[in-house]
Amino acid sequence: MIAVLRKPSPIAAAAFVFATMGTTANADQVVKIGHFAPLTGMSAHVGKDDQNGARLAVEEINAKQLVIAGQKVRLELDAQDDAADPKTGTIVAQKLVDDGVVAVIGSDMSSTSIPAAKIFSDAGIVQISPGATNPDYTLLGYKTAFRVVGTDAQQGPALANYAVKVLKARTVAIVDDSTSYGQGLASQFEKGAKKQGATVLSHDATNDKAVDFRSVLTKIKGEHPDVIMYGGEDATGGPFTKQAAQLGIRARILAGDGVCTESLAELAGAATDNVVCSEAGMALSKMPGGPAFAEKYRKRFAQPIQIYAPYSYDSVYIIVDAMKRANSTDPAKILAAMPSTNHEGVIGQTAFDPNGDLQHGVISLFYYKKGEKTLIDIMKM
Repeated sequence: MIAVLRKPSPIAAAAFVFATMGTTANADQVVKIGHFAPLTGMSAHVGKDDQNGARLAVEEINAKQLVIAGQKVRLELDAQDDAADPKTGTIVAQKLVDDGVVAVIGSDMSSTSIPAAKIFSDAGIVQISPGATNPDYTLLGYKTAFRVVGTDAQQGPALANYAVKVLKARTVAIVDDSTSYGQGLASQFEKGAKKQGATVLSHDATNDKAVDFRSVLTKIKGEHPDVIMYGGEDATGGPFTKQAAQLGIRARILAGDGVCTESLAELAGAATDNVVCSEAGMALSKMPGGPAFAEKYRKRFAQPIQIYAPYSYDSVYIIVDAMKRANSTDPAKILAAMPSTNHEGVIGQTAFDPNGDLQHGVISLFYYKKGEKTLIDIMKM
Protein backbone atom coordinates (compact mmCIF):
# COMPACT_ATOMS: atom_id res chain seq x y z
CA MET A 1 0.00 0.00 0.00
CA ILE A 2 1.38 3.39 -0.99
CA ALA A 3 0.82 6.28 1.41
CA VAL A 4 -0.53 9.41 -0.18
CA LEU A 5 0.90 12.68 1.20
CA ARG A 6 -1.62 15.46 1.22
CA LYS A 7 -0.77 19.12 1.45
CA PRO A 8 -2.20 20.57 4.70
CA SER A 9 -4.95 23.11 4.35
CA PRO A 10 -4.05 26.81 4.92
CA ILE A 11 -6.08 26.80 8.14
CA ALA A 12 -4.27 23.72 9.51
CA ALA A 13 -0.88 25.16 8.57
CA ALA A 14 -1.67 28.44 10.28
CA ALA A 15 -2.81 26.62 13.40
CA PHE A 16 0.45 24.62 13.47
CA VAL A 17 2.60 27.76 13.15
CA PHE A 18 0.59 29.54 15.85
CA ALA A 19 0.92 26.60 18.23
CA THR A 20 4.66 26.37 17.60
CA MET A 21 5.12 30.10 18.21
CA GLY A 22 3.16 29.84 21.44
CA THR A 23 5.35 26.99 22.65
CA THR A 24 8.50 28.99 21.94
CA ALA A 25 7.15 32.12 23.61
CA ASN A 26 6.17 30.23 26.74
CA ALA A 27 9.48 28.36 27.08
CA ASP A 28 11.55 29.29 30.12
CA GLN A 29 14.69 31.34 29.56
CA VAL A 30 17.61 29.40 31.02
CA VAL A 31 19.99 31.70 32.91
CA LYS A 32 23.30 30.33 34.14
CA ILE A 33 24.84 31.42 37.42
CA GLY A 34 28.42 30.30 37.83
CA HIS A 35 29.93 28.82 40.95
CA PHE A 36 33.50 27.75 41.68
CA ALA A 37 35.06 26.29 44.81
CA PRO A 38 37.34 23.40 45.80
CA LEU A 39 35.26 20.28 45.15
CA THR A 40 38.24 17.93 45.25
CA GLY A 41 41.30 17.81 47.48
CA MET A 42 41.82 18.64 51.15
CA SER A 43 39.22 21.45 51.25
CA ALA A 44 36.52 19.66 49.25
CA HIS A 45 34.18 19.40 52.26
CA VAL A 46 34.18 23.21 52.59
CA GLY A 47 33.76 23.79 48.85
CA LYS A 48 30.89 21.32 48.61
CA ASP A 49 29.20 23.05 51.54
CA ASP A 50 29.54 26.34 49.68
CA GLN A 51 28.11 24.81 46.51
CA ASN A 52 25.21 23.24 48.42
CA GLY A 53 24.16 26.65 49.72
CA ALA A 54 24.03 28.06 46.19
CA ARG A 55 22.23 24.99 44.87
CA LEU A 56 19.57 25.20 47.58
CA ALA A 57 18.84 28.83 46.65
CA VAL A 58 18.60 27.97 42.94
CA GLU A 59 16.17 25.14 43.66
CA GLU A 60 13.97 27.40 45.79
CA ILE A 61 13.89 30.22 43.25
CA ASN A 62 13.05 27.84 40.40
CA ALA A 63 10.22 26.35 42.46
CA LYS A 64 8.74 29.85 42.85
CA GLN A 65 8.92 30.47 39.06
CA LEU A 66 11.08 33.55 38.63
CA VAL A 67 9.87 36.10 36.06
CA ILE A 68 12.15 38.84 34.68
CA ALA A 69 10.88 41.38 32.11
CA GLY A 70 7.75 39.30 31.60
CA GLN A 71 9.75 36.16 30.77
CA LYS A 72 9.83 33.01 32.88
CA VAL A 73 13.41 32.35 33.96
CA ARG A 74 14.87 29.05 35.07
CA LEU A 75 18.21 29.31 36.87
CA GLU A 76 20.94 26.79 36.24
CA LEU A 77 23.99 26.47 38.52
CA ASP A 78 27.16 26.02 36.47
CA ALA A 79 29.42 24.49 39.15
CA GLN A 80 33.19 24.20 38.63
CA ASP A 81 36.02 22.79 40.74
CA ASP A 82 38.96 25.15 41.39
CA ALA A 83 40.77 22.52 43.52
CA ALA A 84 41.95 25.40 45.79
CA ASP A 85 44.63 26.04 43.15
CA PRO A 86 45.22 29.56 41.75
CA LYS A 87 46.03 28.35 38.22
CA THR A 88 42.99 26.08 38.12
CA GLY A 89 40.93 28.98 39.45
CA THR A 90 41.75 31.08 36.39
CA ILE A 91 40.99 28.18 34.05
CA VAL A 92 37.54 27.57 35.50
CA ALA A 93 36.86 31.31 35.61
CA GLN A 94 37.44 31.51 31.86
CA LYS A 95 35.27 28.42 31.35
CA LEU A 96 32.42 30.08 33.24
CA VAL A 97 32.76 33.18 31.04
CA ASP A 98 32.75 30.98 27.93
CA ASP A 99 29.68 29.13 29.25
CA GLY A 100 27.76 32.41 29.22
CA VAL A 101 27.05 32.81 32.93
CA VAL A 102 25.42 36.10 33.93
CA ALA A 103 27.09 36.26 37.37
CA VAL A 104 29.41 34.14 39.49
CA ILE A 105 29.60 33.02 43.12
CA GLY A 106 33.07 32.06 44.26
CA SER A 107 35.41 31.17 45.42
CA ASP A 108 35.46 30.66 49.17
CA MET A 109 39.26 30.73 48.79
CA SER A 110 41.20 34.00 48.52
CA SER A 111 43.94 32.16 46.60
CA THR A 112 41.56 31.42 43.71
CA SER A 113 39.16 34.37 44.01
CA ILE A 114 41.91 36.95 43.52
CA PRO A 115 43.43 35.67 40.24
CA ALA A 116 39.96 34.87 38.87
CA ALA A 117 38.76 38.42 39.57
CA LYS A 118 40.59 39.90 36.56
CA ILE A 119 38.94 37.44 34.19
CA PHE A 120 35.46 38.32 35.43
CA SER A 121 36.33 42.01 35.37
CA ASP A 122 37.47 41.79 31.74
CA ALA A 123 34.19 40.04 30.88
CA GLY A 124 32.04 42.49 32.88
CA ILE A 125 30.53 39.72 35.00
CA VAL A 126 29.61 40.11 38.68
CA GLN A 127 31.66 37.97 41.08
CA ILE A 128 30.46 37.54 44.67
CA SER A 129 32.82 35.69 47.00
CA PRO A 130 31.20 33.95 49.98
CA GLY A 131 34.50 33.38 51.76
CA ALA A 132 37.54 35.24 50.37
CA THR A 133 38.78 37.36 53.27
CA ASN A 134 42.11 38.64 51.95
CA PRO A 135 41.67 42.45 51.67
CA ASP A 136 43.37 42.49 48.25
CA TYR A 137 40.36 40.81 46.60
CA THR A 138 38.34 44.04 46.59
CA LEU A 139 41.30 46.44 46.51
CA LEU A 140 42.40 45.61 42.96
CA GLY A 141 40.03 48.16 41.45
CA TYR A 142 37.69 45.66 39.79
CA LYS A 143 34.11 46.96 39.84
CA THR A 144 32.84 43.41 39.38
CA ALA A 145 34.23 42.08 42.70
CA PHE A 146 31.97 41.84 45.76
CA ARG A 147 32.03 39.77 48.94
CA VAL A 148 29.52 38.93 51.66
CA VAL A 149 32.03 38.30 54.48
CA GLY A 150 34.39 40.55 56.41
CA THR A 151 38.10 40.81 55.68
CA ASP A 152 41.31 39.73 57.37
CA ALA A 153 41.99 43.40 58.09
CA GLN A 154 39.15 42.95 60.60
CA GLN A 155 39.60 39.28 61.48
CA GLY A 156 43.34 39.42 62.25
CA PRO A 157 43.12 42.34 64.71
CA ALA A 158 40.05 40.77 66.36
CA LEU A 159 42.03 37.60 67.09
CA ALA A 160 45.02 39.65 68.28
CA ASN A 161 42.80 41.69 70.56
CA TYR A 162 41.34 38.53 72.09
CA ALA A 163 44.82 37.03 72.56
CA VAL A 164 46.16 40.05 74.45
CA LYS A 165 43.08 41.36 76.24
CA VAL A 166 41.37 38.09 77.20
CA LEU A 167 44.07 35.42 77.13
CA LYS A 168 46.63 37.91 78.53
CA ALA A 169 49.19 36.77 75.99
CA ARG A 170 52.46 38.70 75.95
CA THR A 171 54.33 36.52 73.44
CA VAL A 172 53.08 34.89 70.24
CA ALA A 173 54.40 32.54 67.57
CA ILE A 174 52.88 32.62 64.08
CA VAL A 175 52.71 30.00 61.34
CA ASP A 176 50.99 30.40 57.94
CA ASP A 177 50.36 28.04 55.02
CA SER A 178 51.91 30.32 52.34
CA THR A 179 48.57 30.92 50.57
CA SER A 180 47.00 34.32 49.89
CA TYR A 181 44.55 33.61 52.69
CA GLY A 182 46.96 32.17 55.26
CA GLN A 183 49.66 34.77 54.71
CA GLY A 184 47.18 37.63 54.65
CA LEU A 185 45.47 36.63 57.88
CA ALA A 186 48.77 35.92 59.67
CA SER A 187 50.15 39.29 58.57
CA GLN A 188 47.08 41.14 59.83
CA PHE A 189 47.24 39.23 63.13
CA GLU A 190 50.93 40.06 63.51
CA LYS A 191 50.31 43.78 63.00
CA GLY A 192 47.42 43.66 65.47
CA ALA A 193 49.41 41.76 68.09
CA LYS A 194 52.32 44.23 67.90
CA LYS A 195 49.91 47.14 68.15
CA GLN A 196 48.48 45.58 71.31
CA GLY A 197 51.98 45.37 72.79
CA ALA A 198 52.64 41.64 72.33
CA THR A 199 56.03 40.33 71.24
CA VAL A 200 56.13 38.18 68.08
CA LEU A 201 58.74 35.51 68.78
CA SER A 202 58.68 33.96 65.31
CA HIS A 203 56.73 33.81 62.03
CA ASP A 204 57.20 30.55 60.13
CA ALA A 205 55.71 29.30 56.86
CA THR A 206 54.56 25.85 55.81
CA ASN A 207 52.28 25.00 52.87
CA ASP A 208 48.65 24.09 52.27
CA LYS A 209 49.49 20.43 51.46
CA ALA A 210 51.58 19.78 54.58
CA VAL A 211 50.73 16.91 56.92
CA ASP A 212 53.71 16.87 59.29
CA PHE A 213 54.32 19.98 61.42
CA ARG A 214 56.53 18.45 64.11
CA SER A 215 59.69 20.25 63.06
CA VAL A 216 58.25 23.76 63.23
CA LEU A 217 56.24 22.91 66.34
CA THR A 218 59.34 21.59 68.12
CA LYS A 219 61.08 24.87 67.39
CA ILE A 220 58.08 26.84 68.66
CA LYS A 221 57.91 24.70 71.81
CA GLY A 222 61.42 25.89 72.65
CA GLU A 223 60.27 29.51 72.32
CA HIS A 224 57.56 29.07 74.99
CA PRO A 225 54.95 31.41 73.40
CA ASP A 226 51.76 32.24 75.28
CA VAL A 227 49.70 31.63 72.11
CA ILE A 228 50.28 30.27 68.60
CA MET A 229 48.48 31.75 65.63
CA TYR A 230 47.92 29.49 62.59
CA GLY A 231 46.93 31.01 59.24
CA GLY A 232 45.43 28.31 57.03
CA GLU A 233 42.53 25.92 56.45
CA ASP A 234 41.11 23.19 58.69
CA ALA A 235 42.63 20.42 56.54
CA THR A 236 46.09 21.48 57.78
CA GLY A 237 45.04 23.34 60.92
CA GLY A 238 43.56 20.14 62.35
CA PRO A 239 46.78 18.09 62.14
CA PHE A 240 48.78 21.14 63.26
CA THR A 241 46.67 21.38 66.42
CA LYS A 242 46.75 17.63 67.05
CA GLN A 243 50.54 17.42 66.69
CA ALA A 244 51.02 20.43 68.96
CA ALA A 245 49.11 18.58 71.69
CA GLN A 246 51.14 15.41 71.09
CA LEU A 247 54.33 17.45 71.64
CA GLY A 248 52.99 18.73 74.94
CA ILE A 249 52.50 22.32 73.79
CA ARG A 250 49.94 23.98 76.02
CA ALA A 251 49.74 27.37 74.33
CA ARG A 252 46.31 28.21 72.94
CA ILE A 253 46.10 27.99 69.15
CA LEU A 254 44.32 30.85 67.40
CA ALA A 255 43.01 30.60 63.84
CA GLY A 256 40.66 32.23 61.36
CA ASP A 257 37.55 31.15 59.48
CA GLY A 258 39.44 28.60 57.35
CA VAL A 259 40.00 26.49 60.45
CA CYS A 260 36.72 27.37 62.18
CA THR A 261 34.56 24.57 60.72
CA GLU A 262 32.39 21.77 61.99
CA SER A 263 34.97 19.27 60.69
CA LEU A 264 37.80 20.50 62.90
CA ALA A 265 36.99 18.04 65.68
CA GLU A 266 37.36 15.14 63.24
CA LEU A 267 40.72 16.49 62.09
CA ALA A 268 42.23 17.47 65.45
CA GLY A 269 40.56 15.08 67.88
CA ALA A 270 40.53 16.11 71.54
CA ALA A 271 43.10 18.83 70.80
CA THR A 272 40.30 20.84 69.18
CA ASP A 273 39.39 22.12 72.63
CA ASN A 274 42.63 24.12 72.66
CA VAL A 275 41.54 26.21 69.62
CA VAL A 276 40.04 29.70 69.53
CA CYS A 277 38.95 30.69 66.02
CA SER A 278 37.07 33.41 64.20
CA GLU A 279 34.54 33.75 61.41
CA ALA A 280 34.37 36.85 59.24
CA GLY A 281 30.63 37.09 59.69
CA MET A 282 27.77 36.51 62.10
CA ALA A 283 27.63 33.18 63.91
CA LEU A 284 25.07 30.86 62.29
CA SER A 285 23.02 30.67 65.49
CA LYS A 286 22.79 34.48 65.60
CA MET A 287 22.07 35.10 61.91
CA PRO A 288 18.50 36.39 61.40
CA GLY A 289 17.66 33.34 59.29
CA GLY A 290 20.39 31.05 60.61
CA PRO A 291 18.52 28.42 62.65
CA ALA A 292 15.78 27.99 60.03
CA PHE A 293 18.37 27.77 57.26
CA ALA A 294 20.41 25.21 59.19
CA GLU A 295 17.32 23.00 59.54
CA LYS A 296 16.43 23.39 55.86
CA TYR A 297 20.01 22.63 54.81
CA ARG A 298 20.21 19.50 56.94
CA LYS A 299 16.89 18.26 55.59
CA ARG A 300 18.04 18.77 51.98
CA PHE A 301 21.63 17.48 52.24
CA ALA A 302 21.53 15.24 55.35
CA GLN A 303 24.56 16.93 56.90
CA PRO A 304 25.39 19.99 59.01
CA ILE A 305 26.65 23.28 57.60
CA GLN A 306 30.44 23.61 57.54
CA ILE A 307 30.70 27.39 57.27
CA TYR A 308 30.03 29.13 53.91
CA ALA A 309 26.65 27.70 52.80
CA PRO A 310 24.58 30.63 54.19
CA TYR A 311 26.80 33.12 52.36
CA SER A 312 26.59 31.39 48.98
CA TYR A 313 22.83 30.92 49.49
CA ASP A 314 22.35 34.65 50.07
CA SER A 315 24.67 35.43 47.15
CA VAL A 316 22.27 33.73 44.71
CA TYR A 317 19.37 35.77 46.09
CA ILE A 318 21.45 38.97 45.86
CA ILE A 319 22.11 38.27 42.17
CA VAL A 320 18.42 37.59 41.54
CA ASP A 321 17.52 40.76 43.43
CA ALA A 322 19.82 42.69 41.09
CA MET A 323 18.10 41.03 38.09
CA LYS A 324 14.70 42.09 39.40
CA ARG A 325 15.77 45.68 40.03
CA ALA A 326 17.43 45.85 36.60
CA ASN A 327 14.44 44.03 35.06
CA SER A 328 17.00 42.17 32.99
CA THR A 329 19.27 39.13 32.88
CA ASP A 330 21.91 41.05 30.92
CA PRO A 331 25.24 40.77 32.83
CA ALA A 332 25.99 44.48 32.29
CA LYS A 333 22.65 45.53 33.77
CA ILE A 334 23.02 43.12 36.68
CA LEU A 335 26.43 44.63 37.39
CA ALA A 336 25.01 48.17 37.22
CA ALA A 337 22.40 47.25 39.86
CA MET A 338 24.83 45.65 42.31
CA PRO A 339 26.20 48.78 44.08
CA SER A 340 22.69 49.73 45.28
CA THR A 341 22.08 46.30 46.84
CA ASN A 342 20.20 46.36 50.15
CA HIS A 343 19.22 42.77 50.77
CA GLU A 344 17.84 41.15 53.91
CA GLY A 345 18.75 37.48 53.90
CA VAL A 346 19.86 34.60 56.08
CA ILE A 347 23.11 36.35 57.06
CA GLY A 348 21.35 39.67 57.75
CA GLN A 349 21.57 42.92 55.83
CA THR A 350 23.88 43.04 52.81
CA ALA A 351 24.85 46.46 51.46
CA PHE A 352 28.16 47.16 49.74
CA ASP A 353 30.66 49.99 50.09
CA PRO A 354 32.38 51.44 46.97
CA ASN A 355 35.01 48.67 47.05
CA GLY A 356 32.42 45.88 47.08
CA ASP A 357 32.92 45.09 50.77
CA LEU A 358 30.16 44.86 53.35
CA GLN A 359 29.12 48.12 54.95
CA HIS A 360 28.28 46.39 58.23
CA GLY A 361 30.80 43.61 58.90
CA VAL A 362 31.08 41.56 62.08
CA ILE A 363 33.61 39.06 63.42
CA SER A 364 32.48 36.08 65.51
CA LEU A 365 34.83 34.30 67.92
CA PHE A 366 34.49 30.65 68.94
CA TYR A 367 36.06 27.97 71.09
CA TYR A 368 35.44 24.22 71.07
CA LYS A 369 34.06 22.32 74.03
CA LYS A 370 34.28 18.54 73.70
CA GLY A 371 34.63 19.12 69.97
CA GLU A 372 31.51 21.27 69.71
CA LYS A 373 31.93 24.75 68.27
CA THR A 374 30.74 27.32 70.82
CA LEU A 375 30.27 31.08 70.38
CA ILE A 376 32.38 33.36 72.57
CA ASP A 377 31.61 36.83 71.28
CA ILE A 378 30.50 38.88 68.25
CA MET A 379 32.48 42.01 67.43
CA LYS A 380 31.04 44.71 65.17
CA MET A 381 33.63 46.21 62.83
